[in-house]
Amino acid sequence: MTDVVMHAAAPGHLPGFITAPGETDPLMVGSVIFLILLVMGLGSLYFWLHSIPERMAHGTGRIQFQLVGVLALLALFTHNNLFWVLALFLSLVPIPDFWTPVASMAESLARMAGRRAPSPEAPEQPVLPLEPPAASDERTDDEARP
Repeated sequence: MTDVVMHAAAPGHLPGFITAPGETDPLMVGSVIFLILLVMGLGSLYFWLHSIPERMAHGTGRIQFQLVGVLALLALFTHNNLFWVLALFLSLVPIPDFWTPVASMAESLARMAGRRAPSPEAPEQPVLPLEPPAASDERTDDEARP
């Protein structure tokens, strides 16, 4: 490349970040790369922070996990922090499972009444009518044990 002729008003020594005309500016290239990496890093941190309630609720029940996930998505898309705080509190407080015992009782009562066949996952048991035991003075070994 030819020698660059300096302007008469320019000082004799220029700082290193000033480039000659037509050359690549390394400071600008470094700044652009730094800003791209910074935006990508901050975006990853933002998404990681938004997933904290879902990761905390991962071991809970299905309904609670889905509720926390919906609240976290609402917070992410609406930028409303109240949804994220609600998702965080909901993931911290375990919701008791009320449905399983009630469903089990209903299934057992239906089988005892003879209205429903046993469920496929339960072992086959005959449905017996409810009759009072016959009055007998003789006791078997099983009945005599406390």
